[in-house]
Amino acid sequence: MPHSLSLRRALIPAAVLAFGAPIALAVDATTVAAADESASDDASGDEGPATGTLMLRGQGIVRSMPAVRLGTDIDVTVTGQTARVRVVQAFRNTSGKWMEASYLYPLPQDGAVDSLRMVVGQRVIVGHIEPREKARATYEAAKASGRKAGLVEQQRPNMFTTMVANVGPGETVLIAIEYQAPVGQANGTFSLRLPLIAGPRYTPPHTLGTVDAVADANAVTAAPVLTPGLGETVNPTSIAIRLAPGFEVANLISRYHRVNITGPLGDRTIKLDGRVPADRDFVLEWRSASADPTLGLFAQHTANGNYVMASVTPPADTSSLPTPPREMVFVIDNSGSMGGDSMEEAKASLLHALGTLRPQDHFNVIRFDDTMTRLFDHSVAATPDQVDLARRFAGSLEAQGGTEMLPALKAALADAATGGGSDPSILRQIVFLTDGEISNEREMVAAIGADGGRSHVFMVGIGSAPNDYLMERMSTIGGGLYTHIGASGEVTAKMMPLLDVLSHPAVRDLSVRVEGGSLELTPSRLPDVYAGRPLVLVGRTDHLSGTLTVSGTIGGKAWERRVDLASALPSPAIEKVWARSRISDIEADRALGKLEDEQADAEVERIGMESTIVTSRTSLVAVDETPSRPAGARLTREELPINLPAGWDFDTLFGQGAASDVADPQGSGDSAAMQAAALELPQTGTGFLGLLGRGLALLLASLAGFACLLRQRAA
Repeated sequence: MPHSLSLRRALIPAAVLAFGAPIALAVDATTVAAADESASDDASGDEGPATGTLMLRGQGIVRSMPAVRLGTDIDVTVTGQTARVRVVQAFRNTSGKWMEASYLYPLPQDGAVDSLRMVVGQRVIVGHIEPREKARATYEAAKASGRKAGLVEQQRPNMFTTMVANVGPGETVLIAIEYQAPVGQANGTFSLRLPLIAGPRYTPPHTLGTVDAVADANAVTAAPVLTPGLGETVNPTSIAIRLAPGFEVANLISRYHRVNITGPLGDRTIKLDGRVPADRDFVLEWRSASADPTLGLFAQHTANGNYVMASVTPPADTSSLPTPPREMVFVIDNSGSMGGDSMEEAKASLLHALGTLRPQDHFNVIRFDDTMTRLFDHSVAATPDQVDLARRFAGSLEAQGGTEMLPALKAALADAATGGGSDPSILRQIVFLTDGEISNEREMVAAIGADGGRSHVFMVGIGSAPNDYLMERMSTIGGGLYTHIGASGEVTAKMMPLLDVLSHPAVRDLSVRVEGGSLELTPSRLPDVYAGRPLVLVGRTDHLSGTLTVSGTIGGKAWERRVDLASALPSPAIEKVWARSRISDIEADRALGKLEDEQADAEVERIGMESTIVTSRTSLVAVDETPSRPAGARLTREELPINLPAGWDFDTLFGQGAASDVADPQGSGDSAAMQAAALELPQTGTGFLGLLGRGLALLLASLAGFACLLRQRAA
């Protein structure tokens, strides 16, 4: 790391806290300290903080308009508690060359992609599902023979790639995919999220140990990023939504985009006010004009069986329940991708949470980029002086460096396991504030699984386009919740309900049983359910009958809800929702070491082929049987650029002057490896005492030099 950057890192927290240090040390000289975090602290050493002076030095940067222009049109129909979405991507070749284009884009992490159509002139070519390797071979063979072809692959459950080959000069090829996903629900509010941008991902160097790992990392980091200014005219998007949820709609809000709303209350039409750049997620929220629903039950019959989805919401009023003491570890991401609005939103969220601590609570704060700092050796009592010190620490943070989340997560899990002893009444909670833009999601889930459920992990997604898949998976495995804060004005509105949930226990001793029938239910691992948040169960059976009973305890009192499965309303979407949820179970078991890779891959491929959806092991491919590229004409490949997510700071992410550097608009071809090569690897992270001591030493040295200078001038 450059010396100047090291000095700045040491001086910023030290200068802010220098005058408060004597008070803090007097409060508790043994706890207001943190030794340097060593990369070799853990026996495995596999997560040692490998740092980068910049987050994405190897990521491609595009300074000119791409040869293939992309426009996206999204059409959504919401019925009941599911959404059917059609995404049409128009690939227009503005060059005089024959082109192959590849575009990396996000979809909801619980969405099931099941349809592909390629439109070439007046011809419509319908895609079909194939095992991943076979689909790629089909596409490559068509490409080599000069035929137009389209391929849709999953890179992550929320990240997909569309490739289209042999687009002639001046031609436009349309790729239309369709997916369905469940509608979100919390505290009576329904929500639809349409991800529009896949933010640049950080690849920890230690994950690049095999050829397959490098290929996987390249797949999620291949897309170059548009420089500021270009993003306003590239990748325009239009959205139209028909909202027919089965009840009259109230409090209809578009969180981040201007929209036009028409139609009756029970069948609303929502359209974007013009086309927008694909630089932040679209979020629509609504409520029922009548009482908040506490039960949703839907069923579908297909050739593969009968499917049912039940959404059961426990009582939301927890005001009379006791609030046990808590041990809270706050983890805040100050890496380069958090530069700009995201850093301010994260700091404001942390300061808000610190203000809710009570004297009987214990807490700690951990910050990370490519290094890590614990504020205290372990959790301490939430006295006014300790909380005030944490506020100053949070206020001093700046965004810079890489995103090494794993060491920070392990430190938080270890801390939360030590402070409360074995008292079961103490709530051990970790609140993680981050955008989650990393490629090693599987390691994060495995670390939470290894904790054995001792801590509850609550994820706060920060910014305009966080990694929802990582957030949802970590919070589900960690027995917590995921909350998204997409703008600074949302901090109070989003943090207050989350902190209220943190103050009260979830539904405990949760169990589900079916009487008079049988169901293959998912999720197989029941999540913790909090007041006002629904438990969504999806099942498959040969014969839909019997009674579903969900029971547990809330505040020590028994709670139960019984549902007659035969009363389910018809829905055309439940089979795909079940398949996607079942695959999530399998991937979770893989990450937790309960399934070997070969076994998990085989089961995912079987479900993907049976339900005809895109998975990590199945893809959709469409081929035009008529050759179009002349023999001997060269095919040029182009990785289409992505917009920088709204609110991100380009210079923090890539470095000052990066926008003016010459870059290869076709992509690096090995962007993950280039990221790793650009990183400087220190032997240790940085502890808070180390920062404080180094900063104070530098301040004293400068004061001594200044005094000598004054004496010389006086002489």
